Amino acid sequence: MGVHDAPQWLMSAFVRSVVEAGATAPPDQIREVGEALIARWSSPERCYHNLRHLIDVLAHVDELAEETHEPDLVRLAAWYHGAKFDAAEAAAYANKGGEDEPGSARLAVEELLGLGVPEAHARRVHELVLALAHHHARPGDFDGAVLCDADLAMLAAEPQRYKAYLQDLRAEYAHLPVEDYLRARVAIIGRLLDRPQLFTSPLGAVWEEPARQNLAAERQRIDRELSALAH
Repeated sequence: MGVHDAPQWLMSAFVRSVVEAGATAPPDQIREVGEALIARWSSPERCYHNLRHLIDVLAHVDELAEETHEPDLVRLAAWYHGAKFDAAEAAAYANKGGEDEPGSARLAVEELLGLGVPEAHARRVHELVLALAHHHARPGDFDGAVLCDADLAMLAAEPQRYKAYLQDLRAEYAHLPVEDYLRARVAIIGRLLDRPQLFTSPLGAVWEEPARQNLAAERQRIDRELSALAH
């Protein structure tokens, strides 16, 4: 899905969330910022962290929206959470999946302030984006919990869709040698499975068991692949 394939409602949704956040800029200026964001998400090297992923996260935020205090700030954080992305190195993938949350958070503040969004709201979007660096919202932060859960919701996808997700991830990091990629993936899976909870919002809790099943099955497959590579 490229920038020209973006559904028409997507831009309207961005404008609506920015306006709800308190922007004073005219709609045309807001749309310019939204178009630039869509272009970022549509970059050709993004095979998973792309526009389809953004739409999925926004949809999951909507599923959990009744648990949020400021749903449009959560939506804006979703828009910005992967605005800056680099799939260049295995180390970057193992640590954070290529997403540059600090850079994305800074971009959010800069652009939202430029659109006249009150500083407190822009800073809140910044804080929410940073929470995704470790997918950990501070206790009592329901908006942060919803955003983190929405971003991880793909882990609970039905098996065929999870398989497609893994194929897209591998394509995004096709420049990495197979063993480097698999070991990086194992590190990520291990950190996720070691967490006492993957999903912390009440409505997101339904995704816990299928996500753990998918991750455990993936780790078993990778262990077999690594064993085969060693022989």
